[in-house]
Amino acid sequence: MTDLQTLAHMISDIDFTMMTTAGRDGSLYSRPMSTQKIDKNNFDGELWFFTKRDSPKVHELEENQKVNLAYAQPDKQKYISVSGLANIVTDKEKMQDLWNPVYKAWFPEGLNDPQLCLIRVQAETAEFWDSPPSKVVQALGFAKAVITGKPYEQHGDNKQINLQH
Repeated sequence: MTDLQTLAHMISDIDFTMMTTAGRDGSLYSRPMSTQKIDKNNFDGELWFFTKRDSPKVHELEENQKVNLAYAQPDKQKYISVSGLANIVTDKEKMQDLWNPVYKAWFPEGLNDPQLCLIRVQAETAEFWDSPPSKVVQALGFAKAVITGKPYEQHGDNKQINLQH
């Protein structure tokens, strides 16, 4: 499996990410967002999110397209940070493709909502950490660090991926 496929599989297993945008004054704002379907085998670095056109994050993205997406699955010791550029998309066909009736909880008018739009994030770089979830393995690693006086060495993968073409 390629690093890109590994990234896609890890992201698809996590329901929410914290999307961070920058305000006009440089302040950072984060909010939970639900990543839409990912094609695990043909992932091209595009990540999609539904939102409303009049939301603060859309105004922030109009000023500065740079975003960070922070995914975490602590129970499985999986962590992902994705940096990229975001833009607003109003393509009705793409919205239809990504739509799930459950989203009516956030968007009661559904696909007919005139404020409904998508945020498309084109990932530029990503870093992920994938460690064994076993509490026993972690406890032994911590114990070894305490006994030897050497820093805890996390076992597992830590990779950085550059997705810029």
